[in-house]
Amino acid sequence: MEVGNTMKLIKENIEYEKMLGESSTNTVVKEEYIIPDTHPDVLEILMVDAKPTIVNIELLENKVYLEGQIEFDVLYLGKTEEETEACGVSYSSKFTNYIELEGTSFKMVPEAQCNIEHMNCIFINERKISIEGVLELRTQVYDRSNIDIVRDIEGLSDVQFLKDSSYVDKVVNNLSVDLTANSHMQIQMDKPEIDSILKCDFNLHKKQIKLLEGKMQVEAFVQIAILYKGKASKELITLTDDVLITEEVELEGINSAMNVFGDYKIDGTEYNIKEDDLGEKRILDVEALINVDVKIIDTVNIEVIEDAYSPELSLNIEKEVYDIGLIVGSVSTESIVKENVELKEDKLKALEIVNSIGKVIVSEKRLLENKVVVDGIINVFIIYKTENEEKYLSAINEEIPFNTSIDIPGTKIDMNATIKPSIENLETAIEANTIAVKVLVLTNCTVSSNYKQAFLKDIIEVEGEKPKKSASVIIYLAEAGDTLWKIAKRYNTTVEAIEGINKLENPDKIMPGDKLIIPGRAVM
Repeated sequence: MEVGNTMKLIKENIEYEKMLGESSTNTVVKEEYIIPDTHPDVLEILMVDAKPTIVNIELLENKVYLEGQIEFDVLYLGKTEEETEACGVSYSSKFTNYIELEGTSFKMVPEAQCNIEHMNCIFINERKISIEGVLELRTQVYDRSNIDIVRDIEGLSDVQFLKDSSYVDKVVNNLSVDLTANSHMQIQMDKPEIDSILKCDFNLHKKQIKLLEGKMQVEAFVQIAILYKGKASKELITLTDDVLITEEVELEGINSAMNVFGDYKIDGTEYNIKEDDLGEKRILDVEALINVDVKIIDTVNIEVIEDAYSPELSLNIEKEVYDIGLIVGSVSTESIVKENVELKEDKLKALEIVNSIGKVIVSEKRLLENKVVVDGIINVFIIYKTENEEKYLSAINEEIPFNTSIDIPGTKIDMNATIKPSIENLETAIEANTIAVKVLVLTNCTVSSNYKQAFLKDIIEVEGEKPKKSASVIIYLAEAGDTLWKIAKRYNTTVEAIEGINKLENPDKIMPGDKLIIPGRAVM
């Protein structure tokens, strides 16, 4: 860009983002479903496992619109003419809702999560059930903008610059990585062959993204748990596998000093039952499609021109104030949560754990000096065998509280914190008349701060005007807050000229009352 015919502004465009805000709302779920004709009548409902997914996010003015779907896996004891048996049915439902968030617009970047606050399956009659509960929908919205930073000025030798450094979170890359987990399960001969699959559970854990010079490595493990009913048997069997998924992506300009954030989600699952060489259904092929949305941020220290003037030219300085977002810190911490869940008196004695799943949700977060305190709930579902022949299965659903404190230096109470918890491992065991639960929770916390920063936008020469000059040398008495730059600009001289004539030992320390000689300028 040319200023007059002599000056040229050297600019750099930097894309950055800051968190506009976070908000949440609740959505009530209430659906009635008919048991398929191919299934026995309902005797007792054991559990409902609800798996919600956000399928669409739209930004509107001051609100975020979400569309999603929920997959329900219902396990129940079914009653036939001869006996009771475990049965599984699956249903699906859709939901939509708005989340109010002041300042949002369609140009911004949203993220959203959906958590189950609670979900119950209610017995209506032997052929009809009702699923009722509450979803928590949460969104974070990021404002992505560009700054044209003036890095230098060419063409005039007498223009004086006041430079400083500023930190900006520069968006380096946004990309999506697709991964596939495949498991080939072979059922041993000491277990019954497959009659039917009751439910499939997938848990992503040990997730990590590594940045290297010019490339990125994405990896995770997929814990697969298949619950099936044995053929010609009332027995329920759980098959498990832990599959490593990994992908390496070449990315120019990437290095290990940058920050990387990834959101993992399971896009789809499929299983296929096959027969072995003896014609028995003992082979199970399972596939899961995983998508990872990756964001790479580089916190750059940029030298910017805060101010400029010329002793020989009259200049108009234009500045613009930007709201800048800066990542204070991002930390993951592990917490071990233990609880002994007592079986109620009306519950039958537990003989063996059949299936356990857990879900974690954050109920509160508090930002303190240099740390973030997180409170949450782990919702645990456990199916177990009993000593009763007719009601040979029973289930419990327990909410277990957890708390963790995450140290992030620089955290202040007025900053933003994004919390993303996940269950890394869940173990259950029968101890006397209780079920011992041990959960390893991984909590990722990212703290960011928004601040205002003025950047030089333009310099315009005022044609026909020159700075006024006075002939005499003056003696200036320094005041509180004075710097050599302020004094030099006020009297249209240079910092170097003041330093030279005063022979200052430490030009950065000007004390109130110091006497300075100002060359070639006069003061009234």
